[in-house]
Amino acid sequence: MKPNKKKKAFLWLVFLVVFFFFCAVLVFNNQIQAPSSEKKSVGFKIKPGESLEQVSLDLKEKSLVKNSFFFRLLLVKEGLAGKIQAGDFVLSPDMKALEVAQKLTAGFSDVQVTIPEGWRNEEIAQELSKNLTIKSSDFAKVAKEGEMFPDTYRFKFDATAADVADKMLANFQNKFDQKLKSDAAGQNLSQEEVLILASIVERESKFSQDRPIVAGILEKRLKLGMALEVDATLQYALGYSKEEKTWWRKNLTQDDLNLDSPYNTRKNVGLPPTPICNPGLDSINAVVYPKDKGYLYYVSDKNGKMYYAANLDDHIKNIQKYL
Repeated sequence: MKPNKKKKAFLWLVFLVVFFFFCAVLVFNNQIQAPSSEKKSVGFKIKPGESLEQVSLDLKEKSLVKNSFFFRLLLVKEGLAGKIQAGDFVLSPDMKALEVAQKLTAGFSDVQVTIPEGWRNEEIAQELSKNLTIKSSDFAKVAKEGEMFPDTYRFKFDATAADVADKMLANFQNKFDQKLKSDAAGQNLSQEEVLILASIVERESKFSQDRPIVAGILEKRLKLGMALEVDATLQYALGYSKEEKTWWRKNLTQDDLNLDSPYNTRKNVGLPPTPICNPGLDSINAVVYPKDKGYLYYVSDKNGKMYYAANLDDHIKNIQKYL
């Protein structure tokens, strides 16, 4: 073979090697991406002595990796092949293969769950059932409205409903400390009364600066023997709205306003029987330390901004102007 032909053959060989290497890298990078954009918690168990091949096949079967072979290849590349641990893990389809590998070699098995202020127990139960093995109905049996303190928690994936409720209750008891209890008693408010009022304040007011004022108005109405007349208690009684797909119906009809329920504070004077949600510390403090600005009425616009009035005529003007 002539020198120029040998050179051309060599260049073609180099080109083909580079080309196939480039293609292999593209395929490899594609196959180690997340198999889905869906974010959800999936329990995954590795038994003691289980082979790497079996682990990778199980991951593929649960749609936690795109390709079992390339997952094993990634482990070898990253030096993690011999570091897979036996145990229970929490993974998600939106995790890349490297994230899955790091989880399986680090042994993390806790799930982080955030419970916002103002959620009722049913909403908490739904969130827990999405992230843990808990059934919504099981949590409903052990949870007490008002005392499932809103916060960010870490739970074991297989935690029981009682475990979760106990942890949230302990957090509540820690936050609702002796000073708060003592100061509430000084206002002739029991813990239950504080929680009922705080749950209403939580749902009725959006901003921190409004909560002590709203609490002051509600407490003044109680002392005067007036009905509280708040929509939030009625929303609680109405429950889940299929039309609006929410536990807090916004568009109340006349039939809704006439609902025969102890939670209808338009028809009944005094507090409803129980808290209507789980309030945060901000709302609890607002009830224990309310502000009396001389107002007796309030209304909020669609953005949550509050407008106050000392008499009914001014309240009606605010309604006409801001709603």
